[in-house]
Amino acid sequence: MNLRTETETSGGDPDYAEFARPGESRNDPAEMRRSLEGWLTTVLWRGSKPSVTSVEVPAANGMSNETVLFDATWIEDGIRAEHRLVARIAPRDSAVPIFPSYNLDQQFRVMSAVAAHTSVPIPRVYWSESNPDALGGEFFVMERREGEIPPDVMPYTFGSWLSEASADDCSRLQQSSVRVLTELHTMADPHLALPELCRDGTEPTGAEALRAHLEDQRRYYEWATADGPGSPLIERGFDWIEANFPVDAGSAVLCWGDSRIGNVIYRDFEPAAVLDWEMATLGPRELDLGWMIFQHRFFEDLAAMAGLPGMPDFLRREDVAEAYRSLSGHEVADLDFYIVYAALRHAVIMFRVQSRAVAFGQAELPDNPDEMILHHKTLEAMLDGTYWESLATATLTTASVATGDAR
Repeated sequence: MNLRTETETSGGDPDYAEFARPGESRNDPAEMRRSLEGWLTTVLWRGSKPSVTSVEVPAANGMSNETVLFDATWIEDGIRAEHRLVARIAPRDSAVPIFPSYNLDQQFRVMSAVAAHTSVPIPRVYWSESNPDALGGEFFVMERREGEIPPDVMPYTFGSWLSEASADDCSRLQQSSVRVLTELHTMADPHLALPELCRDGTEPTGAEALRAHLEDQRRYYEWATADGPGSPLIERGFDWIEANFPVDAGSAVLCWGDSRIGNVIYRDFEPAAVLDWEMATLGPRELDLGWMIFQHRFFEDLAAMAGLPGMPDFLRREDVAEAYRSLSGHEVADLDFYIVYAALRHAVIMFRVQSRAVAFGQAELPDNPDEMILHHKTLEAMLDGTYWESLATATLTTASVATGDAR
């Protein structure tokens, strides 16, 4: 998950962007250029004479991987060709990483398989390098594509090219984003194309894949809290998931895993590149739908907390479900369960992010560990079954005030 930051809020709230990015994880561009140029000579053919002409380490780098942008030229077919590239690098252990492991080679293989077997727009992936010597960690290199990404800092709901777009353009982006999921989920036999995503090498049912995913999330939570306090709210959430586990989760498809619009490069409100596949998994289709809806709700709730209008008509759960049904013919089931599951999964990540901040002395451990979860009130309301009702009430109140009907 490339958390470019999950949020930076107004009014004195914590800046999770800075918490998540200790200075040690930075790389010197000049040294990076020399390392990349030397490494390219090992993967290109003799006589290609590679040259790295520029390197940029973006200020808004990811919390789960380091991203390096670079331009390189090399000779192919007797002509020196230019290439705009991206390297995704696993973090150092000393950076207190967000996740326990970073299998970038698997992400490379997932992207290659999705590009080969679906129409999802995937940047060309060039090489996967497991030897950390060149860049300080395993990495892979892919094509760089141009376009616009809905920002995380500040969240796009706080005011951005997307929030300021017309209703028609927002609808176009929403529809095309849901279409990405329908196209991905049509991939035939993903268990054969990506056997590493199967525990025993056989095709799982949707329920079996969901159960395996849940077990992985439990292990992740145990790892994230091994050296500190746990979260009663997260543990309550796992109990809720068990109590409400779907009886029939349908078939297992290839899920993107991190299906949020902040992981898409758009051109003219259409996806030009779908990024960040480290959370790819086999599972029910609704796993991706719930994550996409919740990730927008996360930013939308932050906008409401900041007193901003946000984007209340965008990526609404009923609209996403209907768009998916009309595009795929699949009747979406148990969507509220998958949205709660997304909120719980995100809570574990946020808990780890804040634990990271505490480890670097950038935050103090609160008396109530649940307050380490930025959206703990949202998750509490979802578990209580009051979230959507309170959201509808707030919407009606806002509409009444706007029309002068409030009493």
